[in-house]
Amino acid sequence: MTPDFLSASLPLLAPEMILAVGSMALLMLGVFIGEGSSRLVAMLSVVLLVFAGFWLVLGTPDGVGFGGSFISDAFAKFMKVLVLIGSAVAIVISRGAAGGDRLDRFEFPVLVVLATVGMMLMVSAGDLIALYLGLELSSLALYVLAAFNRDSERSTEAGLKYFVLGALSSGMLLYGASLIYGFTGQIGFAEIARAMTAEGRSVGLVVGLVFVLAGLAFKISAVPFHMWTPDVYEGSPTPVTALFAAGPKVAAMALLTRFTVQGFAPLTADWQQVIIFISIASMGFGAFAAIGQKNIKRLMAYSSIGHMGYALVGLAAADAAGVRGVLIYMATYVAMTAGTFAVILAMRRKGGQVEDIYQLSGLSQTNPMMALGLTVLMLSLAGLPPLVGFIGKYYVFMAAVGAGLVPLAVIGVIASTIGLFYYLRVVKVMWFDAPAEGFLPMTIELRAVLAVAALFVFPVYLFVGPSLLAAAEAAAATFF
Repeated sequence: MTPDFLSASLPLLAPEMILAVGSMALLMLGVFIGEGSSRLVAMLSVVLLVFAGFWLVLGTPDGVGFGGSFISDAFAKFMKVLVLIGSAVAIVISRGAAGGDRLDRFEFPVLVVLATVGMMLMVSAGDLIALYLGLELSSLALYVLAAFNRDSERSTEAGLKYFVLGALSSGMLLYGASLIYGFTGQIGFAEIARAMTAEGRSVGLVVGLVFVLAGLAFKISAVPFHMWTPDVYEGSPTPVTALFAAGPKVAAMALLTRFTVQGFAPLTADWQQVIIFISIASMGFGAFAAIGQKNIKRLMAYSSIGHMGYALVGLAAADAAGVRGVLIYMATYVAMTAGTFAVILAMRRKGGQVEDIYQLSGLSQTNPMMALGLTVLMLSLAGLPPLVGFIGKYYVFMAAVGAGLVPLAVIGVIASTIGLFYYLRVVKVMWFDAPAEGFLPMTIELRAVLAVAALFVFPVYLFVGPSLLAAAEAAAATFF
């Protein structure tokens, strides 16, 4: 690489380099100080993520670097900010009950930061090699995080299941990528699109596309590649589950959007059919499978499957309005998920953490503020107006209608109505059932995350909403 090549490319990669170098420094700090450094390393990790976010927004130029492998644009910055928020929240709430989940170790925040580097590379991937490198960099750290509580059989099982099924999805993705390269002779998304425009559609290329879509669908836990989600969500330490529910899904959705809309625009009719199928399957399965769940983490797992289906409704539109809908939906989803998992982590008594939904009985009497916050978040997840969850669904459904996919939007509305049942059940348990034993007081970290999330869901978004919409429109415009 020539000096000019590097000097033009490295500024685009500055936030990722900050996190990579910072994570190594934090690792050394933890090693030299010892086990007592966990709180310090966690605080510095959050500071590092915040600093990288400011540098991303204020100091990172737009452009294409490393021969097209790395793309920095408004879309990438929007999604990277969401990834950074999700990772920072996971570290913050881990301090809320670090001893209970055996997370009071300095390696935990370091692994979260390293996973974040991989997720940010996924968002900016401009070719098949960068796609795979970012995916595996994040996945390797996430495998370890899922099994971080080595004294828990459930955590070990969750890590093993995630690793085995993740390796399977990576194999499918690589096979599809090799087919795409074989039939186009290109690895860059823009070059692949030009090759398809010149040479036309081939069966082998479509098969490769389907395999890559299958690998990416696994990362967002879309049906029928969702099988890992309930067990991994339930078995992993709760802060790790919160990370799984936010950052990796945002990164994978961003990568899926860039791969399809930019790389396979000439084959929109082909990948659109696949997206519509997994969207319908995810919305339907998420709506029905969560009805019988009593474990709140498994309920959130099935809920996340449904929410990824709703986000895919916007992607299926395959236009600027659809991409804008995906961006807005993912932003609202991260906020709602962060607050909900703060409450789940606060479901702790002297005997340890509880996860049964009916342990929330009468929470409105034992902890009214916690009950109010969770009620707002549940109703927002259900998509009831005027909460922010309704805004997200409105934009993806209207994008589908505008693209002529009216049946898909109708199915989404029906699935959302069915899903309302299990969200309202949680609200009913908190406000109308006889009080159960109260939980331990929420730590200041958990109260802060819950308060910010609950405020964003209704009052705050009225003020930041126009800015969020403008940012999403600018990000979507980079594709068209």
